[in-house]
Amino acid sequence: MNDAVPQAADTEPDAGAPQDGPPEQPAPQTPYDDGPAGPAPLGVPRTPTGNAEVDAHVERLADADHLTTDGHLEVYEDVHRGLRDALTALDARPGPSPAAPHRGTPGHPSQSAHVHRS
Repeated sequence: MNDAVPQAADTEPDAGAPQDGPPEQPAPQTPYDDGPAGPAPLGVPRTPTGNAEVDAHVERLADADHLTTDGHLEVYEDVHRGLRDALTALDARPGPSPAAPHRGTPGHPSQSAHVHRS
C-alpha cells in the first residue's frame, strides 16, 4: 500500500479557470478620515475662585476633556446643577435666631411698648 500523497503539478490557479466568488480588489483608500474626532482637551484655563465648593465644580469640567462630545452634556449638566445649588445656598436667608427677644403676641402690646403717663 502506498501512503504517499500525490503532489499537485500546479499550485497556482489557472488564470482562465472560473474562480469561486468575486475577484479580489484592493480596498478603496480615502485621502482623509471623515469620522468623528476622538476626545481632546479643550485647553480652557480654569482659574480658582477661592470658594472650595465652586472650584470643585469648575474642576469637574476637566472630565469633559476625556469624553467624546456626546458625553459632554452629562458633565455640563452636573456642573451647572452644582454651581446653581452653591449660588442658591448663598442667597438663602437665615431664619430668626432662637435667642430673639419676645415681642408679645399679635393684637396685644408687649410690656416694653406700654408707655406710662402720669
